[in-house]
Amino acid sequence: MLGFAALIGAIVLLDRGAEPEASPTDGASTTDPAADATLDPLPTTIPEQYAAPPPASDSLDRDWDVTLTTNVGDITMVLHGADAPQAVANFVFLAREGFYDGTACHRLMPGALLQCGDPTATGTGGPGYTWGPIENAPEDDLYPAGTVAMARAGNDGESMGSQFFLVYADVPLPSDEAGGYSVFGEITGGMDILQQIGAGGVDPNSVGADGTGRPASDVIITGVEVE
Repeated sequence: MLGFAALIGAIVLLDRGAEPEASPTDGASTTDPAADATLDPLPTTIPEQYAAPPPASDSLDRDWDVTLTTNVGDITMVLHGADAPQAVANFVFLAREGFYDGTACHRLMPGALLQCGDPTATGTGGPGYTWGPIENAPEDDLYPAGTVAMARAGNDGESMGSQFFLVYADVPLPSDEAGGYSVFGEITGGMDILQQIGAGGVDPNSVGADGTGRPASDVIITGVEVE
């Protein structure tokens, strides 16, 4: 059985192409839910791809109110442009472009967090570019309930793209060689929805070696409003 820290550390990493996902310490891999013949495929989208991320200055160093509309209810967030300008500029740009519309939240860590933002629903998708460096990672590696942060590939602080995760219970995420994870906002409403998703657990046909998988009930982002 994997240690708790190693298991947690694996969830917020992006898959590199077709290679199995690995945590910074243990080399555990996950099952690709979309490739499992026993599962109905998650919805996928084909959004526009872009050559480069928006400039960090587009965050305007201000707070942004976001409503993430899903098939199971609305989740509201506030994004802090002064704390993580590149992450916020990136999210606001993609949201306004409709990049997230119709995408599935493809990975759940029961009792901890939900990962979203991949149009391919496999862990490999993104906006056509990657960016870095890591911004505003907690020094103690603790991500409190309500945290909104960017997913990335292991040991690579320049690999962030469109995928993000929503934390609904305090969770330690050990830093790797690149550091921690870019925290760019907090959840202000809909925590009960996330907790219900977490309580539903992972689809048993999708559980990987790291204990994560797609939510038992599909979670689809139908729209994102940014103010």
